[in-house]
Amino acid sequence: MENFLKDKNLDAIVVSDPYNMRHISGFRGGEGYVYISKNRKVIITDSRYTEAADNEKNEGFVVVDSRRSDTDILKEFAASDKAENVGFEDLFVTYSDYTSLKEKCGFRNMVPLGDSLNRRRSIKTPEELEYLKKAEAIGDRAFECVLEYLKPGVTELEVAAYLEYTMKLNGASGLGFETIVASGPNSSMPHAVPGNRKLQNGDFVTMDFGCNYEGYCSDMTRTVVIGKAGDKQKEIYNVVLEAQLAAIDAIKAGVIGCDIHNISADIIAKAGYGEYFGHGLGHSVGLFIHEVPAFSPRVKDVIPEGAVITVEPGIYIPGFGGVRIEDMGAVTKDGYDNFTHSPKELIEIF
Repeated sequence: MENFLKDKNLDAIVVSDPYNMRHISGFRGGEGYVYISKNRKVIITDSRYTEAADNEKNEGFVVVDSRRSDTDILKEFAASDKAENVGFEDLFVTYSDYTSLKEKCGFRNMVPLGDSLNRRRSIKTPEELEYLKKAEAIGDRAFECVLEYLKPGVTELEVAAYLEYTMKLNGASGLGFETIVASGPNSSMPHAVPGNRKLQNGDFVTMDFGCNYEGYCSDMTRTVVIGKAGDKQKEIYNVVLEAQLAAIDAIKAGVIGCDIHNISADIIAKAGYGEYFGHGLGHSVGLFIHEVPAFSPRVKDVIPEGAVITVEPGIYIPGFGGVRIEDMGAVTKDGYDNFTHSPKELIEIF
């Protein structure tokens, strides 16, 4: 972090985003602050987490019990370090917390860091890649199991609960995000909330789910049909699949985020469904489910080798239903190492 402080012309930084706290310090608890200056690296947390923080901390960090109050400790460190320019996470900190830090800690100049700390998480280490692969493998297993569970009469909520149960049974410590199960007309909503609707013959069923393994997230989506798929369902599904495969084939280190998005968007538009694909093609995944960079029409970022990112085109037609297919993998020098191995041909559940 010394180079980071130097590049930003900072005397210190105060980190409170739980994901950045873990990435920088190793501490998983997410409560308190990480303070870094030229002179010290400190985890400030309360007695519920001090023992865990001491076990998890990265080399060079010291754990301080916050029973004297976080702001008193930060004020003491800043005064001792003569820290006048102090970076803070403006994209995470509330205005109330900002004013509290400024007034109680006596920071002369609080410098917004934007997404600069988040971007430090973009390129995954070999250890992080293994955690992410394992998390996605748990998702693959859950999908394999849920295919045996799907049938008419089962509710969306029951399918979601079964996916979550199966992921935890196979080693997940929690969920990467709230599970999406959308059936029939509900599948036209990309982020539909599972409800009491019962699956029926002829339904699309879109399942978007992921787990947490060693703090790292997985993310995948599969869409199936209950019973025999109709001609329009097959057409829409195949367009989405073509759009996804074409984008995956074009991914490699150095591509521009919007260019990959446009590959899928153009295929969907040429098939006549352009107005029914309204979200970005994919997002990076790591400690948090939505990281940077992304495949989006507005993203001009270069996608680096080592980023783990999803590819998830979709078509969503109100009153009819929708399809999304999503894989997650690592960007390599020459391609895309796909961590998702569940089948992608249209599956009909009989």
